Amino acid sequence: MTRILFIAFFTILVLAGCERSAPGTDEHGHGHGDEHADAAAEKGAHGGRVLEAQGHAVELGIAEAGTPPKFRAWLYRGGKPLHASAGGVEVSVTRLGGAVETFALTPQPDGSLLAAGVVGEPHSFDVEVRATIDGRALRWNYASYEGRTQIPAPVARDAGIVAAAAGPGVIADEHEVQGLLTTMEGRVATVTARFPGPIRELRANVGDTVRKGQTLAVVESNLSLSNYAIASPIGGTVLARSASLGGAAGEGAALFEVADLSSLWVDLHIFGADAQHITAGVPVTVTRMSDGVSAQTTIERVLPGTATASQSTVARAAIANADGLWRTGSAVRARITVQRQPASLVVPLSALQTFRDWDVVFVRVGDTYEVRPVELGMRDAERVEIRSGLNAGDAVVVEQSYVVKADVEKSGASHDH
Repeated sequence: MTRILFIAFFTILVLAGCERSAPGTDEHGHGHGDEHADAAAEKGAHGGRVLEAQGHAVELGIAEAGTPPKFRAWLYRGGKPLHASAGGVEVSVTRLGGAVETFALTPQPDGSLLAAGVVGEPHSFDVEVRATIDGRALRWNYASYEGRTQIPAPVARDAGIVAAAAGPGVIADEHEVQGLLTTMEGRVATVTARFPGPIRELRANVGDTVRKGQTLAVVESNLSLSNYAIASPIGGTVLARSASLGGAAGEGAALFEVADLSSLWVDLHIFGADAQHITAGVPVTVTRMSDGVSAQTTIERVLPGTATASQSTVARAAIANADGLWRTGSAVRARITVQRQPASLVVPLSALQTFRDWDVVFVRVGDTYEVRPVELGMRDAERVEIRSGLNAGDAVVVEQSYVVKADVEKSGASHDH
């Protein structure tokens, strides 16, 4: 079924691309600035795009060698270069979503014109160039897209692509550890015979729930030859029974072990330097390995010694066990939250991808998806802080982002200036 869905997914993409192609665009619906169109665009002596009108021309590129990316232009008349003082150039770019940035280029000593502002990544936008050469006003428009693709909404839905608005959140300093469930001290009782003699009755078995004062066995005293009852000193569950019917009960011999299991200790094993900043009072989420059920609690104490076998520090928390499904001796997983730090902008880790040498997310506007290089900050097991490259409210792909990445790469993501 999965194979059929993906075949359908990529088939529809190809068809959709063919439907939206038009003169001046390639088979992916990208404009003249993409890999295919740039290959056809005339290049100037400096490797930039040549824009011609009325016998005049502007060669426009983005200078990146040894400098932050900036628009640079050269002027021509009749195919011959002019000094930068012969005119002026202004470039406006409209990014996906409608944001407009304008760059005024000023003359440089080498005869070119250079913008003061840096052109942020990705270099994907609709471009308007306005120039004045020898007093003539000239204007050009073209599309220059990279890291962009279109996926129709039905196709995205069938592929499981989901986008959600980026916004504020909390980054937690968390530690994943393992632990063991144990009975609490003071909640375990050993039931013994007061006087030696044969055991005449047994009224409890292992696993039985008993109340305080309930008779567990009847013993005939060797001294008085009369029967006396042995009662449970606490309410709880019978964990062990060493008595057998007709057997001899020695004075002080253990016959039963009863424990109150309504609450248990969770002994969590902390290794290395992590133990230095895990203290009483920090929250912890404990998860049963058997069925994945979790419970919230807090660290009550950090034991002073070190576990001999593992050389770990033991942090201890109490967990409610009213349903009896938390069983002593069972191993558990736990996540200890040492600190929670608010962040103004976060995304799920599932949104992150790599593109070229960038950490990126993919932003959706309508049916169009585009790469956004981002600067990452703090992270935890579920989310990561975005320090730059994204705005609050941007619709970020949070599920199946690798499918979007694959389609962008298939479409041909250029970076040719």
